[in-house]
Amino acid sequence: MNKILVIAPHADDEILGCGGTMIKNIKEGNEVYVCIITKGYSPLYSAERIELNRKDTIACHKAIGVKKTFYLDLPATQLETVPRSELNGKIMEVIRKLIPDEVYIPHWGDMQKDHRMVAEACMVALRPKYMPQVKRIYSYETMSETAWNAPNIQNEFIPNVYVDVSETLEDKKKALSYYKLQVGKFPDARSLESIDALARYRGTIANMIAAEAFMLIRELRLKEK
Repeated sequence: MNKILVIAPHADDEILGCGGTMIKNIKEGNEVYVCIITKGYSPLYSAERIELNRKDTIACHKAIGVKKTFYLDLPATQLETVPRSELNGKIMEVIRKLIPDEVYIPHWGDMQKDHRMVAEACMVALRPKYMPQVKRIYSYETMSETAWNAPNIQNEFIPNVYVDVSETLEDKKKALSYYKLQVGKFPDARSLESIDALARYRGTIANMIAAEAFMLIRELRLKEK
């Protein structure tokens, strides 16, 4: 059994980026945990929106079988107001508490600044000098964030790992449907049709019906005890 931790800047990023892989692992008997970094606060977000988003997250994770969700509740779209030491430290606390085998983080080149800051903080918290070591670190792509940044080789998402989600793609779309505030109508990047199209496209690259793509950031092949 593996322990898998998915770190999401905002609620719904975890499903958009690796929902099919999460559900696949849960069905295979692995433990999947989620750490959501931010939360909306007034006056940028209404109290009704904040409450609904949290309820949707809880319902979604319960439906797919997430073992536990950690909420850090740092300010969404204002993450730069949080001291770096605090952001790094809070993520590190979750990692040290769980001791996961695999960690999935947002892509560093995403357009949304919260995503980039979380990716950087994760890499600080996941430095291989810390014990126990995490075996594998992947970054995931998030529709409407990963592909919309300014064209630059440093921003490019270049996947080298493809996970077959042929049997969990429909489950992923059902899970995303819980996020009523985030799902739009096609051709919105966060529509169910767009999610389906990306999975089918990624699948064709690896000769699968549907796939989720990741960048393997680091893999440690540790000595057996």
